[in-house]
This record gives sequence, structure tokens and C-alpha cells, in this order.
Amino acid sequence: MSWCKLTINLLFLAMILPMGACGPKVANTSAKGSNIICFGDSLTAGYGAKPGEDYPAVLSKLLGQPVINAGSSGNTTRQALERLETDVLDKDPKLVIVQFGANDFFRKIPKNETRDNLDQIVLKIQEKGAMVAIAGVRIGLLVDEYDEVFERVASDRKCIYIPNIIKDIFTDPSKKSDEIHPNASGYGIIAQRVYNKIKPYILSVKEKGQSVRGSK
Repeated sequence: MSWCKLTINLLFLAMILPMGACGPKVANTSAKGSNIICFGDSLTAGYGAKPGEDYPAVLSKLLGQPVINAGSSGNTTRQALERLETDVLDKDPKLVIVQFGANDFFRKIPKNETRDNLDQIVLKIQEKGAMVAIAGVRIGLLVDEYDEVFERVASDRKCIYIPNIIKDIFTDPSKKSDEIHPNASGYGIIAQRVYNKIKPYILSVKEKGQSVRGSK
């Protein structure tokens, strides 16, 4: 191989490798924790579905490893902050999927407070050395002013961002157990969306190597 061709190849690799399979830079990708934790409200707890049909349980099957369900129905970001220590930080987190906002909207908590609470939640988790994924939820019927909250915090804090996990579920009666909550089918869709976003970040070093070789 000529030096010219080798140089071109090296430059090409330098351009694509920083992007990698994971896309935008995410904080704490070398997390040493043991557990994947889903931290959220009723959408995480699995309200409206049978045990084992909630999205963390389905996500666990997709990943082939345990996932802790730290969902609590009715929670706002205020209440989430109150239980963050015992339900997340004390459980050796590696990756935490944070899903809140709907109850802040329904209880008319100021958007700025929701943003600040969410930011504190993310910061405290990252200080433990864990990665964070933020799951966005569109809850307004016309203009959803909370979208920018989820996306802005995710960008500022270098989190994985999963936009609108209930897209096309909220408006489809066949995927809901009531006016607000998904059924087993709906939670399965949420789990798949979360899985698609987080999977590249939790591959082992060996799996990453195999993925790179397989893409050649």
C-alpha cells in the first residue's frame, strides 16, 4: 500500500471513529456500576399492565440482563429527587433511564422547576459515575412545551436522548389500557425504543470489537 493511500485511509478513520456507533458524546461511557435502572413515574412502573409486561421487564429480556424497575406512579420530578438516593444512587447504577415530566405537566409545576429538578437528578447520577438516558414524553395535546426541557438537559449534560417514547401510542386505543397509560403492547413498543437507543452504549469491549470488525 502506498504512503498516499495509507494516509487517506488513516484520515478517513480519524473522521469516522470519534462518531462511532454511539453518535453524540455521552458522559460516563466507561461506567463501572453494575445495574441498569429505569427511574420514572407510572409509565416506568407499568401501570395498566400485568407484572412482567412493564417496559423495564421487556427491556430486560431484550438486553438479556437484569433491569431494575424504579418507577413510582404519580411521581413528579419533585418526588423523584426525594427518592433518588435510595432508589437509584444506592443501587450501584451503570446506566439510568430517567423518565418524568407528565405529572409535572398535569399538576402545573412550572416548567423552569421541572428543568431544574431534572438537571439535578441527572447531575447526581453522573456524579456517581453512571451514564444517563433521558426519555422524552410528549404530553400536550397541541404544543408540547416540555420537549425543550428534556432535550436541553440531555444536550447540556451529555445524556443519551430518547425522544417521545409514547409516540403513536397515546393516540392509539389498541395500545392503551386507559386514556393515558399503555397496555402490554404499548409498553413493548416503549421498551424497543429505549433498547434501540441504549444498546450501543452498554456493549462490552469484546462486543464493540466484534461490531467494528463486522462493519468492514
